[in-house]
Amino acid sequence: MKLRDVRELLRLRPLELNRTRRLLAACHDVEDLRRAARRRLPRPVFDYVDGGADQECSLADNLQAFARRRYLPRILRGAADTTTTTQWFGRSAAAPIILGPTGYTRMMHRDGELAVARAAGRHRLPYVLSTVSTTSIEDLLASGHPDLWFQLYIWRNRRLTFGLVERAAAAGYQVLEITVDTVVPGNRVRDARNGLAIPPQLSLRTLLDIALRPAYWIQMLGSPAITLANTGEIPGTDGDLTVQNLASQFDPGITWTDVEKIRGLWRGPLLLKGVIGPEDARRALDAGVDGLHLSNHGGRQLDRVVTPLDTVAAVRGAVGEQCCLLVDSGIRHGSDVAAAIALGADGAVVGRPYLYGLMAAGEPGVEHVLGLLQAQLLRTMQLLGVASVQELRQAGATLFWAGS
Repeated sequence: MKLRDVRELLRLRPLELNRTRRLLAACHDVEDLRRAARRRLPRPVFDYVDGGADQECSLADNLQAFARRRYLPRILRGAADTTTTTQWFGRSAAAPIILGPTGYTRMMHRDGELAVARAAGRHRLPYVLSTVSTTSIEDLLASGHPDLWFQLYIWRNRRLTFGLVERAAAAGYQVLEITVDTVVPGNRVRDARNGLAIPPQLSLRTLLDIALRPAYWIQMLGSPAITLANTGEIPGTDGDLTVQNLASQFDPGITWTDVEKIRGLWRGPLLLKGVIGPEDARRALDAGVDGLHLSNHGGRQLDRVVTPLDTVAAVRGAVGEQCCLLVDSGIRHGSDVAAAIALGADGAVVGRPYLYGLMAAGEPGVEHVLGLLQAQLLRTMQLLGVASVQELRQAGATLFWAGS
């Protein structure tokens, strides 16, 4: 070997001076971003995102439901023209991926929901704003995202609840989804152990954490106060609604009648989000909904509850092919998205993955996660021998090894 050849082999990459680009270049999957977020954020904030309810059985089961599936690829079918594009309710998307609603997002990064919406818009994926977001329905329009959806909690205060529906409609949101698995809040033990306060409060423990994670605290202390931007002042809460009094606003008495009333207010596509079995799925269609979002809140509500992925086939059988069916809880990779579609879903909804990206690197981190998921999905489809999302759905269970 000549000296010139040795020099070529030993040539070093140029040093990347930008901290964010350097970090993201080292993150090759969602778990890498999760570790980066854990290093950067105070433990109570990270655990608020990462944790589940009670013993976190559902949190673990959600991940395992995807991990235990084993594919059986179809070979020699041509993969040059594979596309991940799809559509919901007549609107196209670059992939069957939706960015789901998350609360207190500006606690993870000062740019919060606006950063997430901008990244989702560039990737042509829908983004669902939460009722308990830290950016208002109206202010999120500044992101320029053309396909925003809104997630609704049914509060005790029906005037507030119906007002949120009207505001989302006036702002041009495309889809409304009603969350029905929060009649009471889940018991999130990590938050209780950590003494989580939202927004984070100064204490001896916080002061120590400032010394350990100065970048996070400098960012947060220089940002506007974190509030629930959509609720404002509510009678009986002594000001803005916070995590301390949030539980009192959930209404354990909601029924199908409430869904029917909201159906009368909302003219666009309406989804129901929660743990939904075949019988309730059929009842939801009778109440006028256009689709179902199968979810156990990422394991953050009822522990030891069925994993949404395991209910997809039965619910699809109950509601037929025309009903829009989305699934979340446990999705960490593009191959998980492919599994959800093959089992009968129309789309996969992600939450924690993009929050890990946001916590680790802000808006570029969200973009990085979305790029990873889309690339992983495309590669999985190519290796499975399916050319489109529609073909992936049609192939269905034939793509899985029997017994997986």
